[in-house]
Amino acid sequence: MKLTITILTFISIFSLSIQAQNCNFYLLEGDTCQYEACKIAEPRNIHYQYSKEYQEICDEAIVRCPDYAPAYSHKSTAYLKSGDFVTWEYLMGKAVDLAPKDYLGYRGWCRYSFFLDYQGAIDDLERLESLIGFETGYSAEADYHLQVARALCYKGLGNKEKAISILEDYFEKSNGDGRLYNYLHLGVLYLEIGQIAKAKTCMEKQLTINPLAEAHYYMAMIFKAENDLPSVKSQLKLAKSQYEAGLRMRHDYTHHMDKVYLVQIDNALGADF
Repeated sequence: MKLTITILTFISIFSLSIQAQNCNFYLLEGDTCQYEACKIAEPRNIHYQYSKEYQEICDEAIVRCPDYAPAYSHKSTAYLKSGDFVTWEYLMGKAVDLAPKDYLGYRGWCRYSFFLDYQGAIDDLERLESLIGFETGYSAEADYHLQVARALCYKGLGNKEKAISILEDYFEKSNGDGRLYNYLHLGVLYLEIGQIAKAKTCMEKQLTINPLAEAHYYMAMIFKAENDLPSVKSQLKLAKSQYEAGLRMRHDYTHHMDKVYLVQIDNALGADF
């Protein structure tokens, strides 16, 4: 199953890569309008995304072929990064309307990551799954499979049981994909509903794969639930050491769910357990 998912993911990414990088893809499809728009849009990459030149090139591509979805997506990025979410939503909406299989996953990820629009993200990701099946692909940075992102959205809405069910299903179908933060998120969910043994197993796996400050912090909370106070202090000291060394959850534009901050670690170290 893991091999099958990997192959399907590669095929999906390869197909999108052809569209994004090789305008001849559209000629193979017999679509000269999008081919010409694609050629018009190619020089945008020599310009800064926020520049007038970049945006005007995308506009020219849209004038040539209003159905060329990538141009709307290209234009939208600067608005997302600069915080103009209204314009971003409009442009991404156009891209999704024109090519839902290509852009629902990206829009859903951004709705979760940038806006904490959990229900909007769920709607996009579940619509995508209805179109292409379970293998919905990965986040923009490839840190998360979109099924994991969907689970986190359910957690954000307070439905932890649903989130756990999705993650357990994903781990089974992916043969235990230990991507950067997967076991951490499932372990925290188990911890939050009081399934301490399962939480500990997940956090031990997380520490083996990616020993983040957050993993040590939550392991400390697991030991606290087990009333193992010496281990609590030991894990908190490791959490602080890892945090100060830069081994922590990070993102250039947003904050990960279950992220821990230094003040939380310091407060826990100073607490009287």
